[in-house]
Amino acid sequence: MLQARLPLHAPLPASASFEDRFIALLNRRDFLEPWMDLNDKTVMVTGGTGSFGKHFVKSVIEHFKPRRLIIFSRDELKQFEMAQMFPPEKYPFMRYFIGDVRNRDRLELAMRDVDYVIHAAALKQVPIAEYNPLECIHTNVLGAENIVYAALRRDVKKVIALSTDKAANPINLYGASKLASDKIFIAANNLSGRDGTQFSVVRYGNVIGSRGSVIPFFQKLIAEGASELPITDPRMTRFWITLTQGVNLVLSSLALMRGGEVFVPKIPSMKMTELASLIAPGVPHKPIGIRPGEKLHEIMVPEDDARQTLELEDRYVILPSFGNAREFYESLGGRTLPDGFAYSSDKNPEAMDARALQQKLAECFA
Repeated sequence: MLQARLPLHAPLPASASFEDRFIALLNRRDFLEPWMDLNDKTVMVTGGTGSFGKHFVKSVIEHFKPRRLIIFSRDELKQFEMAQMFPPEKYPFMRYFIGDVRNRDRLELAMRDVDYVIHAAALKQVPIAEYNPLECIHTNVLGAENIVYAALRRDVKKVIALSTDKAANPINLYGASKLASDKIFIAANNLSGRDGTQFSVVRYGNVIGSRGSVIPFFQKLIAEGASELPITDPRMTRFWITLTQGVNLVLSSLALMRGGEVFVPKIPSMKMTELASLIAPGVPHKPIGIRPGEKLHEIMVPEDDARQTLELEDRYVILPSFGNAREFYESLGGRTLPDGFAYSSDKNPEAMDARALQQKLAECFA
């Protein structure tokens, strides 16, 4: 049976920030099994200069010796800055490829002799997508089609696409575009044949440690002398995952995948008000209202998808309607979900209130 290992973490110093302690707590479920061997393999990451891409590269070079590790993105400045972090003299397998997922020919050229593709490129800001819908569709939807086409043409072994909770029952264009992208990658398995490229999707929510994370935002406001913290709605709940967990989830899902699955991690959730109270005890909250296209609660496995989902020890697997994936995951101990199940942040079995989080922090870092 697939088990999530709980490694022993080195104790944090007493001066460790709340964010460091929170990240360390979340990382106790590490998603490291099974482990994907990337030694002597060629891996390409689209959108590789983003938060995920940089953390993915750091993790890969710490554990493997790939033949090539290709960063495919359209921002030359970010690629230049990333090359300073991972200089070619020290990491001769690193490659930096300027390109856009909108350009099918460029993708096909970049994927020559590539074994695995991690597709992280996307337009992700909800308000920007609402104001620029065609740009969002060209990158997130047509870009997904281009990834599929190029991977099939270049006989890539496996492709994992990063998705979002907003793709489940979407209410904004970004979520709708990612749902369309997910469907494209799942259906692509029908085009690749029995021994061709495999395509799967990994879906998760808010990432601690990524650009725009709410914890440093709250801490910045407090450091600047704010007398209150802005909260969109006192009822709002969110899932939480770290960059390390996100990278590990992708690597382990890459090892597990048979093609067509959507992998959803088991991660904690909590109310935004309780998180804010832990960061800044005694500081009042100011409700500012939910922004257009924003949900009150996140959902990653809708009830209608749950009927086609199996539960493993550390994740849920939404199965495709084709192939024999169910037999494989049942052999790993996969369990059918009960009628009416939906994996949402307000009904999460691992939801934590402020007291539970404080207790967990105390247990882990006493």
